[in-house]
Amino acid sequence: MTPQRSAVSIDHAPNDRPASAPRTVGHVRALRGAVLDVVIEHGPLPPVEDALSIVRDDGSRLTAEVEAHLGATVLRALALQSTAGLRRGARVEAYGGPLEVPVGDAVLGRLLDVSGTARDGGAPLDAGAPRRPIHRAAPPLAALRGSTEIFTTGIKAIDLLAPLAQGGKAAMFGGAGVGKTVLVMELIHATVERYQGISVFAGVGERSREGHEMLSDMRGSDVLARTVLVYGQMNEPPGARWRVPLTALTIAEYFRDEKHQNVLLMIDNVFRFVQAGAEVSASLGRMPSRVGYQPTLASEVAALQERIVSVGDAAVTAVEAVYVPADDFTDPAVTTIAAHVDSMVVLSRGMAAEGMYPAIDPIASSSVLLDPLVVGAEHAAVAIEVRRLIEHHRELQDVIALLGVEELGAEDRLLVARARRLQRFLTQPFAVTEAFSGQPGRSVSIADTLAGCKAILAGECDDWQEQSLFMVGTLDEAREKERASATAAVPAALA
Repeated sequence: MTPQRSAVSIDHAPNDRPASAPRTVGHVRALRGAVLDVVIEHGPLPPVEDALSIVRDDGSRLTAEVEAHLGATVLRALALQSTAGLRRGARVEAYGGPLEVPVGDAVLGRLLDVSGTARDGGAPLDAGAPRRPIHRAAPPLAALRGSTEIFTTGIKAIDLLAPLAQGGKAAMFGGAGVGKTVLVMELIHATVERYQGISVFAGVGERSREGHEMLSDMRGSDVLARTVLVYGQMNEPPGARWRVPLTALTIAEYFRDEKHQNVLLMIDNVFRFVQAGAEVSASLGRMPSRVGYQPTLASEVAALQERIVSVGDAAVTAVEAVYVPADDFTDPAVTTIAAHVDSMVVLSRGMAAEGMYPAIDPIASSSVLLDPLVVGAEHAAVAIEVRRLIEHHRELQDVIALLGVEELGAEDRLLVARARRLQRFLTQPFAVTEAFSGQPGRSVSIADTLAGCKAILAGECDDWQEQSLFMVGTLDEAREKERASATAAVPAALA
């Protein structure tokens, strides 16, 4: 690992005693929203990304981060908390390094903010907990370990068409209201029993309702003891939302590097991280780039994504939700994030409108692991054939809409019928939506998914009702549903 400069902890509560004595370096000269101009009176300018502590009149502290040097004695900093109650002339203290956050066993089961302060109403964190800086260089390329081990999710469409890698990065792309957060929540629920590791959830720009629901669900499912929740709420300054993923990643890196434990890192949502960076860039007066994004978009996303890697005998596996603005997949933020991930799970608004949940687009979704040398020849062949049939169905949709399916040739009618059955078989009820749908969730093994798709492709289900394959787990469950439907139809016909 590349040597890092030292960093020290920063405490925010008025009565907390900092880990090391602060050093007064200057005062606030100007205050514009979350941006502060600071005059340094003693010593050299603190480096960029160093943390500053600003003392309010009531004795409470506000943390800021150095973003630019404006002159020999003036720097510009970004507040990571609300600047309400701050005034010009306030004393500025430096601790000699970047912001540090608590890591290790002390943070398990807790909800933290960007600075590592517990916000779940529980006891304060142990003052002796180890701390690490949120700014670190990515591990060198020679230290990285590639992985071709499949990270099984129990979600049929993902495991078949866009398998995730243990130690890889997967992103869920979709517009507003197509089910990104639900899918991430289901991944948490589906993997918690089979996944023996640490889970770290980063809520970037989350609503307080979502954070409350997440905390309640975690407590109710007895998984909170192995989970850390890190939130930067929607109402917080852009600096807090911008740095929340780094706080969560720092905690994950500690378990990977020093505890040698596998970590599941979930980020919802990465687009809000980019959006917060754009707000910060505009506040700092930088010239905007394409579509109004910050000129540092590529480097900011890379600084986060390149730290999510496998090193040694432990891995950080990332599952990230990515909002697609206006369903435009050519948006610079979306394309920049997509360049860093191994698996792309694309959510379709059209499928969501048809009630096909999860609304995973089988054509647009992809994974570098969908290779016969990784998943096996059978898996790869089934996935290719499933995609071919669904794509053929889409090509004929305009003809079907204009003339009806009866006008197709016999072979095309057969292929369309099988494609429709495959689409319905790839739906499944989720445990996190049971309260709304009334259907208990299903977790399906890869073997059962392949067996079901092969049976449909082979024509074993050609005479089944499409509804029998909708929102089921395995093919055996669909078979029972078909038998029940046929049994119920007999008395109706006799009547």
